[in-house]
Amino acid sequence: MNLSSKLLENAVFAISSLPGIGKKSALRLALHLLQSSEDEVVSFVEAIIHMKEKIKFCKKCHHISDEDLCSICSSIKRDQSTVCVVEQIKDVMAIENTQHFNGLYHVLGGVIAPVDGVGPQDLHIDSLVKRIEEGEIKELIMALSPTIEGDTTIFYIAKQIKDHPVKMSTLSRGISFGGELEYADELTLGRSILSRVPYHKDE
Repeated sequence: MNLSSKLLENAVFAISSLPGIGKKSALRLALHLLQSSEDEVVSFVEAIIHMKEKIKFCKKCHHISDEDLCSICSSIKRDQSTVCVVEQIKDVMAIENTQHFNGLYHVLGGVIAPVDGVGPQDLHIDSLVKRIEEGEIKELIMALSPTIEGDTTIFYIAKQIKDHPVKMSTLSRGISFGGELEYADELTLGRSILSRVPYHKDE
């Protein structure tokens, strides 16, 4: 992309580094910012900087939060005995949008993927086991993407908690194998949670 300004080119390059934003979209956004008032641009930039500097991760479930405990973990209206285990923060948001789940969450931060160099020690599995050992959790809903890596992670966690009386269930296969949870429509995802199936830890 040949632009008349190196400064504009740098801005387009920076914006296009964001996921899902191509060069043309980045150019439109850069031109929009260029045509905006200085106060609007400063406000936009400060919001991003403040988010990066001040946002926290819940010390219990690893979801994003403004406090040490996220609003979900600290809510007395949530079912404290049921925990939905997900890969990423965006999965929590997807499930919350279905309005079919009223328990807590645990964000692993990914799935076990040896090919990509991701092992159990790189995920928030130890803290999940610790939560289970505290005795309040009665069911784990393994809401991981239906992939080989997702199934491997579920199997590993099942082995880690096999001596604890915790029920494990997985999403029903309304979501196609190999699909990503975040791309499932809310109706399908909601039904998959409601019609979850038991997972046998001795498999």
